[in-house]
Formats: sequence, C-alpha cells, structure tokens
Amino acid sequence: MKMQSMRTLGALLAAASLVGSLAACVPLVVGGGAVVGTMMAVDRRTAGTQVEDEGIELRAVNRIREAMGERAHVNVTSYNRQVLLTGEVPTAADSQKVEQIVLAVDNVRSVVNDLGVMANTSLSQRSKDTFITGKVRASLVDAKDLTANAFKVVTERGVVYLMGRVTQREAKRSAEIARGVDGVHKVVRVFEVISEEELARGVAAQPAPVSQDPAAAR
Repeated sequence: MKMQSMRTLGALLAAASLVGSLAACVPLVVGGGAVVGTMMAVDRRTAGTQVEDEGIELRAVNRIREAMGERAHVNVTSYNRQVLLTGEVPTAADSQKVEQIVLAVDNVRSVVNDLGVMANTSLSQRSKDTFITGKVRASLVDAKDLTANAFKVVTERGVVYLMGRVTQREAKRSAEIARGVDGVHKVVRVFEVISEEELARGVAAQPAPVSQDPAAAR
C-alpha cells in the first residue's frame, strides 16, 4: 500500500512539474500556473461545461495578454463557468481591469478575483507552488473518503485554492487535508456546494449556487 502511494505521488508530481515548466514560459496561464485538473471521465461537470471552461480560459488569457502585455502574471482557472483569477498585477486598477475583461467573456458566470497587487513572482516561487499542488493532489488521492478527481487545485505564493462541486463534508475534509501539507500558508475554498442527495444521484447538471469563501479554512 505504501509503495502504491509513493507511485501515485511520483506520477502526480511529474505531471505538476510539467505544468509548471510550461507556465514558466508565459506570463499568462490557462487553468492556473500550478494546477492539476480533473479527468473528464469522472468530472462532476457535464462534458459540455468542461468544454466551455476550456474555451473560457483560452479566450480570457488572450484578452488579458492583449490588454496587459508582459506586465502581469495572471492565472485563469474556470470551473463550471466560475473563473478564479490568481497571480500578480502592478496596480489595483489593473486588477479591476483584468476582472472586467474576464466578466465580458462569453459563458462566464462569476469571477473570484484574488490577484495580488505586487511584482510578479519568481520562477523559484512558481516551482514551489507547483510542487505544493502535486503534494495536495497526492494527499487527496490517498484520502479514501474523498474522490480526488472531484477537485481542482491551484497554488499561488503558497496559498492553495480548492475548486469543485462538492458536499459540505467533502469541502471541510479536503481543506483539512490541504492545510496539513508542508509549505501551505493558507487554504481558500472556491466551491459549489451540493447536497448528499445530489451527489448520490449523480449531481444535477444545472450549476449550483456558488460558494465563494476566500476567508475560509485559513
């Protein structure tokens, strides 16, 4: 069992490292600079929504790049048409500008803006964030009472963001797990909360009310 867990960790860290190396090439990143996404086969979003999310991320990144050039490092992560913005921008006005750009993208339902007004992070910091994401994902896989692929994990400057359509129990449990990972400074839950009944019948296809909880699970 221990050997199996180590193999799982190695595979996840390798995948996360690949994402991180790609993210280092450009200042704007689709799906987050340190993200390991869910697999379509077991995703709690509909297949159509998953395709929409990919389109949202691509369109948002292109528009932000046109507006901001190389001045900003912005990660765009869409889950069930809710967009999470992480990264760094030079000014508060730039933060609001980026948010408005994303809100204007077709199919976007809401935006959670957690951009830092500060200098862009270093490659070293982004590598650390990628490693943390891999460790959080591996810990979720090892938790036998959770379905790891129900979660999307994003890490920025040691802050872990958890996204997904989950029950209250799953939200609490996943945050506890993420908080226990070395290097995690804070956990922010950006969930859509569903009932146990919805989960049992396969999760309703329509978007659930959004739970934006940036103060949770510190």
